[in-house]
Amino acid sequence: MNPEQEEMKVTEEDMQATAAHDEHSNEADTDASASDACSGTQAADESNPLHTELEQAKEQADEHYQRYLRTQADFDNFRRRTMKEKEDLAKYASAKVITELLPVLDNFERALSTGQEASETESFVKGVDMIFRQIQQVMEQEGVQPMNAVGEPFNPEYHQAIMQVESDEYEEGFVVEEVQKGYMLKDKVLRPAMVKVSG
Repeated sequence: MNPEQEEMKVTEEDMQATAAHDEHSNEADTDASASDACSGTQAADESNPLHTELEQAKEQADEHYQRYLRTQADFDNFRRRTMKEKEDLAKYASAKVITELLPVLDNFERALSTGQEASETESFVKGVDMIFRQIQQVMEQEGVQPMNAVGEPFNPEYHQAIMQVESDEYEEGFVVEEVQKGYMLKDKVLRPAMVKVSG
């Protein structure tokens, strides 16, 4: 190989190396440009007014949804409470009338106890007894039942103590005498029994 051919070979190798270097540099520049473009797009999205409005709309939608859930829960509680009040109203609607009838029952009982001591009033006692039983039947149909207080432990929910007395028959804190009957309307105390309690 003569000197002229060697010079041409070296020049060709230099050109190939330069081309490879330029190609690598172009690829690096392309990657850097793509990365810069992506970062720029992300930054542009975050600073975009539409992006901000979208985030605000999402927050408002979430707030409205939470408010809806709270409102729904309040409505369910109100509905249950209203249903319970209606049930109680229907269950105890006759309480006022029955309470007003209780003194009538008391008077009948007093008349019967007095009439039984005099035989000449037998027909009167029978008539009063019939009326008394009629009223009792009406009361029972409405769910009214008299309490059995004597011999029971004193309970302020059911008994109204008017006196404390000594008793050999009952321990302390028991009802020994019923002065006025107490009545229940279904499962509710209509009137507590007026009682004497052992002390």
